[in-house]
Amino acid sequence: MSYPKRTAALASVAALAGSAVLMAAPAAHAEVVNVNYQCKTPIGDKSAVSPIDIKGVKSGSGYKLTMSWQKGVSSSPVDLGKGAMNPSATIKLGGADSGTMSVTGPANQATVPANTPIKINDLTGTYTPKKSGKVTFTAGVLTIKALGTTTTCTPTNSPGASLTLDVTAASGSSGGTQSDSNTSDSGSALPQTGPEDSAIALGTLGGTVLLAGAAGALWLTRRNQAARARR
Repeated sequence: MSYPKRTAALASVAALAGSAVLMAAPAAHAEVVNVNYQCKTPIGDKSAVSPIDIKGVKSGSGYKLTMSWQKGVSSSPVDLGKGAMNPSATIKLGGADSGTMSVTGPANQATVPANTPIKINDLTGTYTPKKSGKVTFTAGVLTIKALGTTTTCTPTNSPGASLTLDVTAASGSSGGTQSDSNTSDSGSALPQTGPEDSAIALGTLGGTVLLAGAAGALWLTRRNQAARARR
């Protein structure tokens, strides 16, 4: 095979290999989902529809999730001064995992005028996979605390997932109970601070000392008896 043909063949193989790597990469799918919120406010029920976007970025053994609102929800009959409103929300997990996770964010950076839709700042949180597989992330309950009141906004249109990630759970312990091999059956056992053979050797040495002591006491007794007999 000539050099140009060989080069072209190698390039084709490399391109195919690159395509295979891309196809094997972890899947992630995100889309903006309209969420119909029904809000319980101090001045009555309100409703609003806002497109929700959730993004996930790998961070250590988990993922940093960012939840964004493209339109405002609910409203206030009075102005909300800077820092007066604190939002938080939950994200429902589905697929390979279940439950909810919390996302939080900063208070409002500017005054929110009265009777205008409240724009929620981006909320963030960290998700650590407990199971491997495809996990979905769907908008949950939004909570707005302002001026000593709490407004709760709940999705009512069963929105679809805003994000799907193919995750791998971090390896951990097997969950079994580890027994303590250093416990003894009686209080007279020697404390084991080294290998078993060291403890055995120490016990043997102790027995030898005891035997030597007994032999010495017996020899002294017989010697004293012999001295009395000579007298």
